[in-house]
Amino acid sequence: QVQLVESGGGLVQPGGSLRLSCAASGSIFSGYVMGWYRQAPGNQRDIVATITSRGSANYADSVKGRFTISRDNAKNSVYLQMNSLKPEDTAAYYCNARGLISNYWGQGTQVTVSS
Repeated sequence: QVQLVESGGGLVQPGGSLRLSCAASGSIFSGYVMGWYRQAPGNQRDIVATITSRGSANYADSVKGRFTISRDNAKNSVYLQMNSLKPEDTAAYYCNARGLISNYWGQGTQVTVSS
């Protein structure tokens, strides 16, 4: 069974940093586009960043220059380094794995940016 398990969320002050991790089932990882999405209460789920199996990354305009997505294919893991966090970054963050015909989601991890 395919599983994506996120970790690393929490409460941080504005300007602080967090690193999210997502561990994936080995059978789905290497050929999939991995991504991070976020959803604040009352809002739709929006894309934050994606990374291809070859390491090509794309970011939402709102996080460019502050967030960095990376992946370690040997560890079946994808990461999101978040720096210079703002209150508007507060949301549940979800890991996503997208293949040609499959799409998987993690359970989400909460990030709260507040003083």
